[in-house]
Amino acid sequence: MSDNIYMRRALELASLAKGDTGTNPMVGSVIVHNNNIISEGYHHQYGAPHAEVNAINGVKELDKKLLQESTLYVNLEPCSHFGKTPPCSDLIIKHNIKRVVIGCQDSYAEVNGAGIKKLRDAGVDVTVGVLERESKILNRRFFCFHGNKRPYIILKWAQSSDGYLDNDRDSDSPMNWLTSSQCKYMVHKLRANESAILVGSNTVKRDNPSLTISHWSGKNPIRLVIDRELKLGEKYNIFDNKAQTYIINIKKEDNNHIKIKGDTEHEFMQNLMVSLYNKNITSLIVEGGSKILNMFINNDLYDEALIFISPISLKDMRHGANVTGVKAPDIPSGDLVTNSSDSNIIIKKIIKKCIY
Repeated sequence: MSDNIYMRRALELASLAKGDTGTNPMVGSVIVHNNNIISEGYHHQYGAPHAEVNAINGVKELDKKLLQESTLYVNLEPCSHFGKTPPCSDLIIKHNIKRVVIGCQDSYAEVNGAGIKKLRDAGVDVTVGVLERESKILNRRFFCFHGNKRPYIILKWAQSSDGYLDNDRDSDSPMNWLTSSQCKYMVHKLRANESAILVGSNTVKRDNPSLTISHWSGKNPIRLVIDRELKLGEKYNIFDNKAQTYIINIKKEDNNHIKIKGDTEHEFMQNLMVSLYNKNITSLIVEGGSKILNMFINNDLYDEALIFISPISLKDMRHGANVTGVKAPDIPSGDLVTNSSDSNIIIKKIIKKCIY
């Protein structure tokens, strides 16, 4: 079906802005006349013109007259309100575009069907729901942030073949490397596409991570460290000023600290979500150890899990020595989106079914 073909192209265009749209969605638009694409565009970054504007403005002057005989494809409902830019639905009506095909409705309160209604009231033939599932999955961060009032949360960890994150060790013991250099590139690419990354103070003390994207290009994520009592010294890499860093604690609030209160773990986690939402953190990678990961799992605060399963066993980590280990988390099943391998490492990506 031709609608699917052109909507898929709109989705491809939208994805070009991954990591750049902030609290805005990723949107692509294609304008088709007699089965020929006469223009296309996408929303490049937060505050910039929307996809429909770029697509309409991209039509050659000689072809402007074709707009009233064309179909505009867009993966998300055109906006109907004045924000940083004028309403896209008004622009579509102004140019007499007679048919609009939409991937999915925008659940954001300022839109939420109003753009579709405005177009239909103006006599535009509107089709909604073409590649709807794909459209919702693409903008799952946007829908989660505005719908749940919290970041889209990705849990990420590497585990041994027999289900351990690590062997029990202190800060003087070397880190056990379970994956490959290719996996490191993959993780750094992930970091470049998300707003923030979170670990606990134990991970900082034992592994001294930088939590940056030194093996990829782009912007470092905001670094978040849960250190309730502010016991970390400033000798660690997270204090190297290479990225905005917040220490989440129960004592202090300033430009580098987020104070979170809560008599229970549940209250603490809920208040943390409110704070991250207020700081416009739209997505969050949790790379902490077992305690931190289980805090998110036990409070049902996750949307996705990325799990690297190594061929190395717990005994392999210490060359056959009899050691105890830190068990990897158990996570409820969702949709297994990918189950690939790299250098004998199984990479599982699981997305919760309920998010779309």
